[in-house]
Amino acid sequence: MGQFLEFAANHWMLVSALIVLLALLAWDSSHKAGPKVSTHEATRLINQNNALVLDIREKADFKAGHLVDSVNIPNSQVGNRISELEKHKSDPIIVVCKTGQTASAASKTLKDNGFAQVYRLSGGIMEWTNNNLPLVKK
Repeated sequence: MGQFLEFAANHWMLVSALIVLLALLAWDSSHKAGPKVSTHEATRLINQNNALVLDIREKADFKAGHLVDSVNIPNSQVGNRISELEKHKSDPIIVVCKTGQTASAASKTLKDNGFAQVYRLSGGIMEWTNNNLPLVKK
């Protein structure tokens, strides 16, 4: 750790440039994947804009509890099953995962395939349940 601090002090411009580049990379990645929405915003999109909820968790997790009328396509299959979502290309789509972390990849795949209104549920299904919002269990 001491060597790192010495390096950072001696090469502060390089370290600063690295930090800026990492921040820009993180911003770019999140920007390409679509914005995050809170549970409140997701509920509004579903009720007022007829948003489709795409749950990318595995089938067992989906059956344990999911949002009403959500479509389940596991994250590993989104690219192969994109044709199933074609009729919703102009609709808002909210991508839901367990914690809100893995929704980025699926969201980016959707955006890359021409879906314009792609959102990610911030905090995922865990945030939804923490807010005591209803789930369907099948």
